[in-house]
Amino acid sequence: MSYPIITNCPVCSEQLKITKLHCSHCHTTIENEFELARWASLSTEQLFFIEVFLKTRGNIKEVEKELGISYPTVRGKLNDIIGALGYADKKSNDEKETVDKSKIISMLESGEISADEALRLLKNE
Repeated sequence: MSYPIITNCPVCSEQLKITKLHCSHCHTTIENEFELARWASLSTEQLFFIEVFLKTRGNIKEVEKELGISYPTVRGKLNDIIGALGYADKKSNDEKETVDKSKIISMLESGEISADEALRLLKNE
């Protein structure tokens, strides 16, 4: 039985290193320090979002429709993934999108976004 790979230590939460690879067919084992791709640290939800984003060829309207979420939520999820991959947001303060606070609160109340996501959206203002 195979399990999904974990990237952080369940005890201290530090990043794990892969040190052993094993072939179940010929039983070859290779030991060394191996690096994971940046994608490996993304959550299942983030990977699913990327799959939908790619399937729709980056069309945000289509992502909204397929996932049943609003434009700010799509942008928020995309920004979270960009940050999780280690890419800094290079927008200047003048270019940052402004989001109507009442809309964020409505989205939070309807369950469309999480409290953490609402806080992040409000802090971007």
